[in-house]
Amino acid sequence: MSLTRRDFARRSAITGAGVALAGSVGALATAPNALASTDTESVGEESADRHGGVGYGPLVPDPEGVLALPAGFSYRVITYSGRTKLESGEFTPSNHDGTSTFDGPRGATLLVNNHELKGTRDTWKYPVPLTEGLVYDPAASGGCTVVEVRHDTVAEWVGIAGTSTNCAGGNTPWDTWLTCEETEDKAGQSGMTKDHGYVFEVDPADRRRNRNPKPIKALGRYAHEAVVVDAKRGRLYLTEDAATPNGLLYRWTPPQGFEHGHGQLRTLADDAGALQAFKCFDSGGRFVDDLSRATKIGTVYGVDWVDVPDRDARTVSVRKQFAAGEVTRARKLEGMWWGDGGVYIVSSYAREESPVQHDGQVWFYDPKRRTLTLKVLIGVNPDPSADGSFDGPDNITVSPYGGLVIAEDGEGVQHLFGATDSGRTYPIARNELNIGTEEEPAYSEFTGVTFSPDGRTLFANIQEPGIMLAITGPWKRQKRG
Repeated sequence: MSLTRRDFARRSAITGAGVALAGSVGALATAPNALASTDTESVGEESADRHGGVGYGPLVPDPEGVLALPAGFSYRVITYSGRTKLESGEFTPSNHDGTSTFDGPRGATLLVNNHELKGTRDTWKYPVPLTEGLVYDPAASGGCTVVEVRHDTVAEWVGIAGTSTNCAGGNTPWDTWLTCEETEDKAGQSGMTKDHGYVFEVDPADRRRNRNPKPIKALGRYAHEAVVVDAKRGRLYLTEDAATPNGLLYRWTPPQGFEHGHGQLRTLADDAGALQAFKCFDSGGRFVDDLSRATKIGTVYGVDWVDVPDRDARTVSVRKQFAAGEVTRARKLEGMWWGDGGVYIVSSYAREESPVQHDGQVWFYDPKRRTLTLKVLIGVNPDPSADGSFDGPDNITVSPYGGLVIAEDGEGVQHLFGATDSGRTYPIARNELNIGTEEEPAYSEFTGVTFSPDGRTLFANIQEPGIMLAITGPWKRQKRG
């Protein structure tokens, strides 16, 4: 049953101001540009106590020039493109992106690591190797590797190859990884021999299940970013990172009688279930054309869902199949994570292509109430080259210590930062690996932020050149701030 504009308006009128804080979580809220707060200081002798117990204190420069961390924290390089090697002898592929962790055998931690490589294989020095039986399109350079971390040893092997632009994705309740292609290239475009823009499933624990990769066409063909699974209702939510026009948030509802589990998604018919795009309206019942319209923390929109006409985009891109007024759009819909009974969703930034500019939003979708609440809003960063401000949130995870941990993909300095339930933000790490020049330094984005199953280790990637890092230290539950 859809939530009509009239229903939402009536509910808003009944609950009054309380609707602005609907949901099971606190408002991860800051005023525009408030993420550029004193909590992000990285020089000096202050400790976390200076910040009312929020965060872990200032970041300490790394003498190795890789990762600045708070005092008491340390990191370990797990994989490094062009340096570490797979079991097969090839070098670790480059351009690390979306990642998730899983319990492995005998106390090991397994990770599936996307490699966001677009185009043909000759474009990249370290593409994902074409392992026999694991290749979708032999022309494509991307894919996933599986990493096994056990005490002081690391092993890595190919999980899927021959896919393109594997950006983010999402884990499943049955312990697999859904890897998303952020492209719309069809066979014959960009050197590809098969259509791309799909979701594929990778099993980190059973290599046999990864043989003969098959796209899950029921989830649509578009510039996929991330996906989460609502285990209770069986639905999947997916983001699209696209422009001209801006991308969409999608919901896939399985067909009646379908039961999730290992390998079940690949058995679906290409048109199985219902793929729909979101349509938002405010408490007055007015249609919202773009999420950038929300300029106040605690803004709540009602959400309805509109059927996608042609999910495989045979002639027209999915997002272009809707006329003005039919769906809501947003620029750079990026990372997602399931937590607190709903979905955290990132819109990385908005510029001239959007009604209102910002440097990042984090939303929370409550599937029970069918509401979308703005939790974090970052105003436009006036000086991205200066340390101390955050912009461009991308990959995201819910922290076992409260709040969120967010990977920054902005301009200038790049961080991992946390946000408490009340909206206080604090730095966790800063990328110090300069891939530019001394005169014009450049720092790659962070990706793939995710905690180990036991919550003791935070894994994250530096996308270029492609480094997976394991961060440990005196983690503590964060106060609301």
